[in-house]
Amino acid sequence: MDRAEKREFVTTLNETFKASGTVVVAHYAGLTVAQMNDYRSKMRQAGGAVKVAKNRLAKIALQGTDAEGISNLFEGQTLIAYSSDPVVAAKVSQDFAKGHDKLVILGGAMGTTTLDADGVKALANMPSLDELRAKLVGMINTPATRIAGVLQAPAGQLARVFGAYAKKDEAA
Repeated sequence: MDRAEKREFVTTLNETFKASGTVVVAHYAGLTVAQMNDYRSKMRQAGGAVKVAKNRLAKIALQGTDAEGISNLFEGQTLIAYSSDPVVAAKVSQDFAKGHDKLVILGGAMGTTTLDADGVKALANMPSLDELRAKLVGMINTPATRIAGVLQAPAGQLARVFGAYAKKDEAA
């Protein structure tokens, strides 16, 4: 990379750090190209992205962002996983790390909060934004279903009573 490319990369990475809800930093030494491509595709499907950046450039890009506290994590072969959804990057990274011991999660950042490896794991165990929305809709929908059932019950009871009288009249 020449100087202009580095400057452009740092600017792009800085904007990425500012726009991301969560940033996860991990070591990837020992992962094959196929495994990295698999990790990237899983992250892309979930709505996140994975980048490998030089540590020095990543530290420069972190300056002036909320995630500036994670600059000490950039040592060795590191990658950056990020997403706008606060849970996606942590969840996909944690799931991938379970099956591949070469991916070691070092920590990350969620807004101004700096997370260690355990913090990223705790964040990964939280439900995603879409799951929370589905639960909320389910909670709102349940009382409506119960109300409809209660309103229909008296009509059903009346129909059974009329049916019983009709059978009684037929038998007589």
